[in-house]
Amino acid sequence: MSRLQDAYGLILFDGVCNLCNHAVDFILKRDKARLFKFGSLQDQKVQEILKNFSIKGDFLDSIVLIQGDKVYYKSRAALEISKKLKGLWPLFYIFILVPVFIRDPVYDWVARNRYRWFGKNDTCRIPTPEEKEHFIT
Repeated sequence: MSRLQDAYGLILFDGVCNLCNHAVDFILKRDKARLFKFGSLQDQKVQEILKNFSIKGDFLDSIVLIQGDKVYYKSRAALEISKKLKGLWPLFYIFILVPVFIRDPVYDWVARNRYRWFGKNDTCRIPTPEEKEHFIT
């Protein structure tokens, strides 16, 4: 049986977070090769996929990227995603040289404040009919 994460990079995000939803829109516009599928961390189907991995609960407030058997979190996930986008975005991968003990605290600071700064929805994002094929269903 073929796994979705073997065919696509699975980008898992906080479905009620406005910042996270804007990031999904941003990636959708730049993922011309359609390398990614998206799923809300609150979604039952995503929870089923996560059961196959030993993912710490404290990482579920961040972006998670699953590619094959590899799982990336926080700043590393963002950098791995940027590497595959069209335009100049792969240049951001140079920040992989910045040690994780510097990158992730900055990521965590934004994550802790994301609802206050960008707002929060009452329900998870529902993909439009045009977007539906890009989401885990």
